[in-house]
Amino acid sequence: MKIGILTSSRADFGIYTPLINELYNDSFFDTKIIAFGTHLSDKFGLTYKQIEKSGFTVNHKIETIPNGDLPFDISKSIAKTIDKFSEFWNNNKFDIVFALGDRYEMFAAVSAASPFNIKIAHIHGGETTLGAIDNAYRHSISLFSKIHFTTTEQYKNRVTELIENNKNVYNVGALSIDNLTKINFYSISEFKTEFKIDLSIPTILMTFHPETVSFEKNKTYINELLSAINKIKKYQIVITMPNADTMGLHIRNEINNFAKTHNNFIAVENFGVRGYLSSMKYCSFMLGNTSSGFVEAAYFPKYVINLGKRQQGRIITKNIINCEIKTDKILSAIKQVEQSKLPENVNIYGKGDTAKQIVKILKSKI
Repeated sequence: MKIGILTSSRADFGIYTPLINELYNDSFFDTKIIAFGTHLSDKFGLTYKQIEKSGFTVNHKIETIPNGDLPFDISKSIAKTIDKFSEFWNNNKFDIVFALGDRYEMFAAVSAASPFNIKIAHIHGGETTLGAIDNAYRHSISLFSKIHFTTTEQYKNRVTELIENNKNVYNVGALSIDNLTKINFYSISEFKTEFKIDLSIPTILMTFHPETVSFEKNKTYINELLSAINKIKKYQIVITMPNADTMGLHIRNEINNFAKTHNNFIAVENFGVRGYLSSMKYCSFMLGNTSSGFVEAAYFPKYVINLGKRQQGRIITKNIINCEIKTDKILSAIKQVEQSKLPENVNIYGKGDTAKQIVKILKSKI
């Protein structure tokens, strides 16, 4: 079975990793990695090289990165991605192609595949993020797809409603949990050697993406967030950089400028999967609006202060505190975390056997 893996960023590849390992280790599958989006961008760290460093082959590289972060740039990038992939799909054949998540570039690649009747397998369908236009892209990818691998029963039911049948819709849990059950975490000393960051110091792990539905508010949001960070003295803040979204470059620039004048604020382009999950393991709590605050954080668990509306609509487990993007509200939420006992057993995303389930289902399709 010839399998294609569509990966457009460090984030989705990190989630894919246990599945790709399963596919690579099974001679039944001929697996090809198709890298595009920020993987091929200098500004985002040429992360396709991390794929190769992990021992995988990047079989196809398709350059689609936007020139800027304005709506016009993102729209042009969607058009460019569809154009590039129309040629790619015309010249390359697969039995099944995996698409993960909800990014606009993933939507564009899948959209270009639809006239060729390529069988798309969608991972992470049925979820809802009302504060990001990605919500529409995710549901569109589901509608284009023939096979669906969801992370919870609730999301499975939503996909079933969306496509108006339950054929080939499977609740298999989250691949991120596979990563967490198998990963060899850095020790605190190893992490310090590798990244020059001392996680023995009380640390807030932070990621802040723009809200792409109300993108004009992002200048206010990042100002409110950095105003709160400026008042935090008892923690070091380690922040990973935002996606290539509308206003993403503005947020990136504000973060970099702030880091230059604040010694306890450390901006990191990319930790890689092992580094990021290790930083999550040792952090005091998480702050921001990343999906990893919902899935991966539930595994440990870690308290998560979820900012704004980007992730609104996702299942809220007991370790998550929703918070407006206002300086005083953020500081109040931090106090709440410090005064609360961390709940146990909040993981609802599977037992760490998602990749094996997916492989078993794929083989049943022959």
